Amino acid sequence: MSHSLSEYLHENRDRFEKELGEFLAIPSVSTESRHSKDVEHCAEWVGEHLRRAGVGTVEIVKTDGKPIVVAEHIVNPDLPTLLVYGHYDVQPVDPVELWESPPFEATVRDGCVFARGSNDDKGQVHMHIKALEARLKTGVGMPVNVKLVIEGEEEIGSVHLEAFLRENAQRLACDAVVISDTGMLGPDIPSIGIGLRGLAYLEVFVDGPSGDLHSGSYGGAVVNPALALAEILTALKDESGRVTIPGFYDRVRPITDEEREALNALPFDEDEFRAETGAVSLGGEAGYSTLERLWYRPALDVNGMISGFTGEGAKTVLPAHARAKVSMRLVPDQDPNEIAELFSRYIRDLAPDGVRVTVKALHGGWPWAANPESPLFDAAAAALKRAFGREPVYVREGGSIPIVPLFEEIFEGPVLLLGFAPPGGNAHAPNEWMSLSDYHRGIETIARLYDEVVHRGV
Repeated sequence: MSHSLSEYLHENRDRFEKELGEFLAIPSVSTESRHSKDVEHCAEWVGEHLRRAGVGTVEIVKTDGKPIVVAEHIVNPDLPTLLVYGHYDVQPVDPVELWESPPFEATVRDGCVFARGSNDDKGQVHMHIKALEARLKTGVGMPVNVKLVIEGEEEIGSVHLEAFLRENAQRLACDAVVISDTGMLGPDIPSIGIGLRGLAYLEVFVDGPSGDLHSGSYGGAVVNPALALAEILTALKDESGRVTIPGFYDRVRPITDEEREALNALPFDEDEFRAETGAVSLGGEAGYSTLERLWYRPALDVNGMISGFTGEGAKTVLPAHARAKVSMRLVPDQDPNEIAELFSRYIRDLAPDGVRVTVKALHGGWPWAANPESPLFDAAAAALKRAFGREPVYVREGGSIPIVPLFEEIFEGPVLLLGFAPPGGNAHAPNEWMSLSDYHRGIETIARLYDEVVHRGV
């Protein structure tokens, strides 16, 4: 990276942080209709700042849902083309009373910026905008072509993205895709993502009597849907933490010796991980380490339950209905549609007499694993090493990004997960934060990546 580029990044640090604060101040919550105008405003903000950065073509594309920002800077069609994906929408802020500072007012404490979207994904999108600005405003220029797709529906399942990508596949044609919506293994540990778990998310409904009943008059004579639901959910795992759904593990790949060696070599502190969660102790499927459970084994979790009276004080009712939301994180080669069907069938088998059970599939996504031998990963490793001063580690994510395999399929090239979110950064939770030092090193990494791609290829 040239001297002038380094100087530009250093001299504009304060301005970059101020503009990041402006970005974070927009309440672009895609799940809440009252923020529809804010979401549209946020798309316009992204488009305007890409224009200010010097990107050649920027368009705000309307969809049947939220707008998609599409931009491109073509230097020479014969050069490699990278497609950058990110999202400008954010999660709701509830419970707002747990925030130590206003969620849409960027607040700096101890070298970190606290605000909704600071790491998921506005902070990381902003890194890409500033890296482009630094190269284009200094005259260093771009050694490759770049295209960007920044959407506003990631937090609601990227509802319209697949159709948009397929309809615009030729316009967005590229050699590789870069996504910065993942995290680092630990503080100051640069990381490259090479795997994601998939997802099958369903809702279970248990219905009993036609209405709530007096638990004194009917308790013991009518099957209680809340208890029936509890029995069903309890039966989904055995004493060793293994999921009991027939066929659930049929397609799960065994962990290889090489994968275990790589895991054991990582600077992962299980005590620190536990402390981040606030849990008394860690647990899960017996016979596997924490990282093995998170990265290489599927999991089943109850995400929410509701039934009967939940207000203050006592009300003696036998509830008419109970429901629960259940998610299953999947690993290669599990099929989310097949798992959803196996789950639904098993739930119905578990239902006791006296209640009616129905299952509704909400959404899902395929698991994904990369080939880290790709030159693109070598380019990313070199860029990270120069920005952070140490070799990066290769990590998997326990979460899901369903659009990653979609990008790989449509554009027939490698996908690079180049993430800078901190561990314990509270994405989707109160007091979300991003380290400002990692924010600036992220900008430098991305600015360096373009040169490394020219040297090493994709």
